[in-house]
Amino acid sequence: MFKVVLVMHDGENEYYRMNKVYFENMPVAGQYIYNSDGLAYRVEEVASFAGYVSEKGATTILVVHPVDKDEPVSDIYGLDIERDLDD
Repeated sequence: MFKVVLVMHDGENEYYRMNKVYFENMPVAGQYIYNSDGLAYRVEEVASFAGYVSEKGATTILVVHPVDKDEPVSDIYGLDIERDLDD
């Protein structure tokens, strides 16, 4: 598991920390992700900390921006997370 800090890029030069999350596979730039808020985001950049080792801290920053609610990816492709993804 990879623990990352999500940083929102909202506006031209506005960045703010959203939350720490775990991924089984490290996302790449251009990929869509779904956050725990149920919204879709596109990954802009992936920045890893060189030589940083921590048991409880994140080792990577993902810079993301929100996906327009009109894009199909915002509908989670018709999936119900609790019904279709949770075991």
